[in-house]
Amino acid sequence: MGHLSTHVLDLMHGCPAAGMRVTLQAMGEDGAPRTIRTLTLNADGRADGGPLLNAETMAVGCYRLVFSVAKYFSERGVALPQPAFLDEVPIDFGIADVAGHYHVPLLVSPWAYSTYRGS
Repeated sequence: MGHLSTHVLDLMHGCPAAGMRVTLQAMGEDGAPRTIRTLTLNADGRADGGPLLNAETMAVGCYRLVFSVAKYFSERGVALPQPAFLDEVPIDFGIADVAGHYHVPLLVSPWAYSTYRGS
């Protein structure tokens, strides 16, 4: 059964990014995003309540996860320049197989980020 999940690790502090806000959007054929869900990551840097999309809600298409990086680090007491180098980090990706497991992890600091298709 297909599903979409995410996990965020704070590389500056060496811990999960508990409290980071994440928005999941579906990208329309016209390129306009439609917000599906906004959530706050739990103590493990993951979404509470299971996957972001599950077998019933997965659909072939283009999606975007938007991670509120500057707000997260600012709330952790990190002194950031204004404007912050990284504010919101959008990751655009496609779902081609609704039976597949799509995991989109984010490794992030105030100055850099990395992602990949996880397992």
